[in-house]
Amino acid sequence: MREDGSGLARSAADWLYLAATPTFAIMGLLTGVLGGGTADALCSVAGASVLSGMLPMYLLMSAFHSAPWLKLIAARRC
Repeated sequence: MREDGSGLARSAADWLYLAATPTFAIMGLLTGVLGGGTADALCSVAGASVLSGMLPMYLLMSAFHSAPWLKLIAARRC
């Protein structure tokens, strides 16, 4: 590791990409349990689509950002 901290920064960046999926999953869980509140009501048109609202958005974002986790799991199985 170099003295200027670049080694530490690289190590942190190597693991930072794994933070998106659990963050969005937790936000989706909290939105589902606690309810969307007024922001969810303002952001979606009532009955417009099954995918309208914050909960489906968080779940979709979690699914779209799951590739690094799937690669990590696949690498450990080999």
